[in-house]
Amino acid sequence: MEPTFTPAYRTLPPSELQRRAHMAREHMDSCSLCPRRCGIDRNQARRGAPCRTGAKAIVYSYGPHHGEERPLSGVRGSGTIFFTGCNLHCIFCQNWELSQGGEGREVTDHELARMMLNLQEQGCHNINMVSPSHVVAPILAALAIAVSRGLDLPLVYNSGGYDSPHALALMEGIIDIYMPDMKFADSATARPFLGVPDYAEVNRAAVSEMHRQVGDLSVDGAGVARRGLLVRHLILPQNAAGTDAVLAYLAREISPDTYLNLMDQYRPCYRAMEYPPLDRRPSRAEFREALAAARAMGLTRLDRP
Repeated sequence: MEPTFTPAYRTLPPSELQRRAHMAREHMDSCSLCPRRCGIDRNQARRGAPCRTGAKAIVYSYGPHHGEERPLSGVRGSGTIFFTGCNLHCIFCQNWELSQGGEGREVTDHELARMMLNLQEQGCHNINMVSPSHVVAPILAALAIAVSRGLDLPLVYNSGGYDSPHALALMEGIIDIYMPDMKFADSATARPFLGVPDYAEVNRAAVSEMHRQVGDLSVDGAGVARRGLLVRHLILPQNAAGTDAVLAYLAREISPDTYLNLMDQYRPCYRAMEYPPLDRRPSRAEFREALAAARAMGLTRLDRP
């Protein structure tokens, strides 16, 4: 019989969760919760310029998700909460209606807590917070409420990988599973596609810190994730993302045991048709080359069907 798993946040006193939530709210007075450091007072109901989000989280949808990585979806699904808004402005975003279009509704901290508890009641394996980087404060406030009412599932921080040291410090000892993107290896290349000047440097520092906090991915006897790092990398046409350099960084600077999803589902979305070579899908040969490169570098924990 396997030992009972205790989520990280369950080892903290309730007062610590409340303290972290308060600290995050203070960062929002002149917002510095993401690397953009926009300085907008989001606590005065002003929408933060880059993320288009004020003091409250905006949620597009929530529910069990069976299409996530295998260790997250398991057999009962990953309990996803899709947040509206994003601190990146990807011109090829497949969920641009949420990230750029603002679809969704503002929710109170209590409503967000009820969503978490409802996902637990539905039997989901985890609480999977999609695009959380700009809503760290309401997540922490909702978590404090949900824990007091019996929440006991691992937390997944599912981000675009553009995360600040401030936010990650607030999440240390709370998040069980980090799942960041590593979108581009080079900031100059990424800038016209993502809308930020320093993606690669910020992203590498964030992934390194996430790994320091939770280590390599560990799973239970059924293969369901309990704690650790998963990384997503989307294969782009003509190696536009610098895939080889991303893989080399993971293998040499993070861990050869990194659980990696090399994603082959890129298709031109949103404004991608305006930005060659992103106006086409990658070929099967390009994807096979990426898989071969990962294996050559010793990255063998690949999420494949």
